[in-house]
Amino acid sequence: MANTDVTKNYIDGKWRDSLAGTRIEVDDPSDGETIAVVAEAGPEDVEIAVAAAHRVFRDRVLIDMHPYDRGRMLCRVADALEARSDEIATINCAETGKALDLAHDEVRTAIRYLRYYGGLADKLEGRSIPRGANLVDYTVRSPFGVSAQIVPWNGPLELTARSLACAIATGNSVVVKSPELAPLSGVEIARACETAGLPAGAVNVLSGRGQTAGQALINHPDVRHIVFTGSMATGRTVLKTASDRIVPCIMELGGKSAAVVYSDADVDGVVEAVRIGTFLNAGQNCNNLTRLLVERSVADELVERVKVCVQGLSVGPGRENCDITPLISQKQRQGVERACQTALSQGARLVIGGTALSERSGYFMAATVFADVGQESNLFQREVFGPVLAVTEFDDPAMAVDLANGTDQGLAAGVFTRDIDRALWTADLLWAGQVYVNGWYVGGVETPFGGVKQSGYGREKGREALDGYVQTRNVGIRISQPSSGSSSSRRRCAK
Repeated sequence: MANTDVTKNYIDGKWRDSLAGTRIEVDDPSDGETIAVVAEAGPEDVEIAVAAAHRVFRDRVLIDMHPYDRGRMLCRVADALEARSDEIATINCAETGKALDLAHDEVRTAIRYLRYYGGLADKLEGRSIPRGANLVDYTVRSPFGVSAQIVPWNGPLELTARSLACAIATGNSVVVKSPELAPLSGVEIARACETAGLPAGAVNVLSGRGQTAGQALINHPDVRHIVFTGSMATGRTVLKTASDRIVPCIMELGGKSAAVVYSDADVDGVVEAVRIGTFLNAGQNCNNLTRLLVERSVADELVERVKVCVQGLSVGPGRENCDITPLISQKQRQGVERACQTALSQGARLVIGGTALSERSGYFMAATVFADVGQESNLFQREVFGPVLAVTEFDDPAMAVDLANGTDQGLAAGVFTRDIDRALWTADLLWAGQVYVNGWYVGGVETPFGGVKQSGYGREKGREALDGYVQTRNVGIRISQPSSGSSSSRRRCAK
């Protein structure tokens, strides 16, 4: 064990142990060794955190602050992260298992979110509505109150920063429930908020389990806004609770993203997209490239090229910047193994991989490619969240679009072709929240992101994200009747 000190929760501007005294051990996925121990927040800790956040909202601490100053606060949080970026990237790499370079990218992205929304804090405006004589009417973009944010383990630093920044920029107070598998990045966000001097209670960060701390958080009557990123199954539970209390949500529930590859596509570009889109972070990205739909005339060539690419990928711990890094946990690896076994039983052809790398310590899974994957199979329809690619052939563009849209999810999609007309036609018909053309992960901090169908609703990233953190209120004012003669005066002024 690298560190036996207990890392505490950040509640109301103070570091607090859990009231129940329970603990969570944090493992390094590359070897299964415990690297940290954190205080496990329970319902009692949630109660204190929500009370603090609600006090900040009730007392209008953030609402009455000039929006420019709220933005400056977020920029100070970004500065605090940047000052310790190397150390934070190392922590992120160790708790998630991802490559160190990717962890550095995550720190940089978190900083960009904070500065981007810090810059937008004073640019969210209402409007004046003309309603004729004697009436003044305008809208106000108001926060919801306490925003509960349940963060996933695959990108804990940047996804916490993304939602937190939008909430603070718009005057909401925040309670973050960090993932129990990777809570240390949330701790680093809390430290940065403390360093930046945010008002006590404006941001609270808890390390806890979903079934206890998470459930207590979404059940709390003073929580008036929920941001959730995770599986569809857990998302349904969150939505049921939220619907009972009529609480607005932003839901990002994963996907089964497909790339349509036409016969004229740049094969090198497609292979590179697979390398990044399918196997980065061991395939543990909600919008990763999980289905490759290939025009039949080039399918054999492309599958062989992808196989060669996979054979050249290095396997090892994230600190060594290997291509294939471990999955987050033993349970996650077992789930990916079961998905591969099911694919074989349902008739898919294994091209490469398909098994756990049991000779290694840690939770490693071989980079895997299946061909001849049928549309009705589990591998075609269900998210695996591991380094597994499903290849399916098509004969014409209409068939390609039908296959791409033939799941319950719609988070991301892609198209590869040199024909711009075909690219635009296909992009328009791909029913996904974000469509990439001739690349993967083409979006950025500035581009709206979110799902359609069962991949969720609401948008994160870009200017559009702020719309999910405010509610429009209307103020109408009747002006007293004008004194005698004022109508004629008004007519004279208009001449």
